[in-house]
Amino acid sequence: MKKHNFSAGPSILPQEVLLKASEAVVDYNNSGLSLIEISHRSKDFVGIMDNARSLAIELLGLEGKGYTALFLQGGASTQFLMVALNLLEKKAGYINTGAWSGKAIKEAKKIGNIVEVATSADANFNYIPKGIEIPSDLDYLHYTSNNTIFGTQFKDIPQTNAPLVCDMSSDIFSRTLDFSKFSLIYAGAQKNMGPAGTTLVVIKDEILGEVSREIPSILDYQLHIKADSMYNTPPVFPVYTSMLTLEWLKGLGGIARIEAENEKKSTVMYSEIDLNPLFTGFAAKEDRSPMNATFNLTDDKLKDTFETMLKEAGISGVNGHRSVGGYRASMYNALPLDSVKALVEVMSELESKA
Repeated sequence: MKKHNFSAGPSILPQEVLLKASEAVVDYNNSGLSLIEISHRSKDFVGIMDNARSLAIELLGLEGKGYTALFLQGGASTQFLMVALNLLEKKAGYINTGAWSGKAIKEAKKIGNIVEVATSADANFNYIPKGIEIPSDLDYLHYTSNNTIFGTQFKDIPQTNAPLVCDMSSDIFSRTLDFSKFSLIYAGAQKNMGPAGTTLVVIKDEILGEVSREIPSILDYQLHIKADSMYNTPPVFPVYTSMLTLEWLKGLGGIARIEAENEKKSTVMYSEIDLNPLFTGFAAKEDRSPMNATFNLTDDKLKDTFETMLKEAGISGVNGHRSVGGYRASMYNALPLDSVKALVEVMSELESKA
């Protein structure tokens, strides 16, 4: 039985993408070779890389606006360091809304002066700070748009005159935004775009080349851009599968279309959390993430019963992160509405049994 996959990442991918990717691993494009056997310098893979990069720019509405898309390795965690190496000269500001922004701050502090301009640590990151006073003399402002662990999301783009850097690992391509307001966006593929192993980085070209330090070659965005995202051997399979996912998204009608579907899923999910007396949401209502719904049982005595019911219904990946506890339903682009309805049905059935 195909399970309802609510995993936070690596996470669900469209079924048609999985099928195409699996076929390519056996025989790519009737070449007699596997996708993961061909040279990354071959015409076939260069075409894949070029298409993936072009689709990312197109879907974000950044064509002709001076941006470059890269598919790099090392996960979003490497971007914590690369951002600071390439952009930090005097001082950078960070908004701390959870584990991943906290780790970004930790790495950036190794490079230079970092100011934490706001944090929601006082309430275990269950809300997004409001009314933030942002210094005017920053090299850049960094924030995490969606907080996977805590289930919160920035609904509005922070207002700043500094170059804006955003970790969009868990909500990239899920909602319409004016992406031209960002100078740099990065996102690990494994939550909403592809398998683990590659990270999308979208950079406004004009922001580079301003720091005085010598940057290690493998961590220099300009060298990756000059080499068309193939400065070193790229992660062939993750890039190909990400390309297939971006083609799938474009075929659906793009980000606006998937945003409407995501709103339906989150409405169904949060309505049950709010109406069912056996559950309580973790994140502040105004800051709830459409991608990651975090919630707890109001009576821990029901835990074993609930989890048995989840297993019997083929529902996977809803255990909450250890720092929050409870449950987390990740509803990324590829998760069908029927899976959300299946989870809600179990929650409702639990109420009828209690």
